Amino acid sequence: MKKIEAIIRTSKFEDVKAELKKNGIDFFSYWEASGVGNELTRGHHTYRGTIFDTQYIPRILISIILRDVNLEKTVNCIEKAAFTGEVGDGMIFYSDIEGSVRISNGSRGDESTKGPGDTL
Repeated sequence: MKKIEAIIRTSKFEDVKAELKKNGIDFFSYWEASGVGNELTRGHHTYRGTIFDTQYIPRILISIILRDVNLEKTVNCIEKAAFTGEVGDGMIFYSDIEGSVRISNGSRGDESTKGPGDTL
């Protein structure tokens, strides 16, 4: 099993969510997150008389646990949907998961992460 954590632009969240659903990834968790990155627009900027602090960048952190066979297609669909070509598009991290238990039926490991209709 694998865990994917993707930090993406807030503005690309709906695109990523739709792409995940289209590729059979129906369950994931997400949080609003802030961070400091390599963008060249750090500091304070004024727009229409309002000062905006651009030092902290609003992002969405997506967390997905999935079977090994679904890793590449999931990473690829996040990368495709989150891409703008600009600095600050985000990062995707993935790592191994040692185990899991589905509380509702006691299934463990890969069986616990299968969804309805999952044949792989």
